[in-house]
Amino acid sequence: MSLEQKDFESIELFLKQNLHRILADQSLGKPPAVYEIELRERMVRVEEELKNQRELMKQGFEMMDRRFEQVDKRFEQVDKRLSELSNRMFQFMIWTFGLIVTAAGIVIAVMKLG
Repeated sequence: MSLEQKDFESIELFLKQNLHRILADQSLGKPPAVYEIELRERMVRVEEELKNQRELMKQGFEMMDRRFEQVDKRFEQVDKRLSELSNRMFQFMIWTFGLIVTAAGIVIAVMKLG
């Protein structure tokens, strides 16, 4: 049984008319055009979600930067307080040492006179 040219033409015509339906049946019952539209819609949704995620990340980084600035200011305040406290303690030690030396000098002078 050999095929003639008209047989090939009828097969070609049949395939042109029905190939999309046959392929759609193979791809879970959706025609390729519908499937492609759904894929494009999905891609748009994914791109929008990525854009939203990017914005949320930017906001999070900005909030972290502000928090780090607050922490830096707090450390500067603590450092300033410690510096003032150490200066006061040093002055107190100097005055105490001076008073002790003066008192010792007075006690020695009184003992020599007496």
